[in-house]
Amino acid sequence: MSNLEKYDKAFTDTFEITSDKLAGLKYQDIPAWDSVGHMSLVAALEDAFGIMMDTDDIIDLSSYEKGKEILKKYNVEV
Repeated sequence: MSNLEKYDKAFTDTFEITSDKLAGLKYQDIPAWDSVGHMSLVAALEDAFGIMMDTDDIIDLSSYEKGKEILKKYNVEV
């Protein structure tokens, strides 16, 4: 599974959405992406890529696209 597939799977599994909803998805755009859903997403991303995200990065994870930028800091190319 590619990094992009892992990344997408973290979102689709966590929020129970289809991959066609990912582009442009932002925090609180959907009911599932609330504060609890946010932490579930962070956990899914950390598990998928074997990383521990800094608090600032967790807070900055405000959209599907922003998450890709943040993962670059952890040497994960998506």
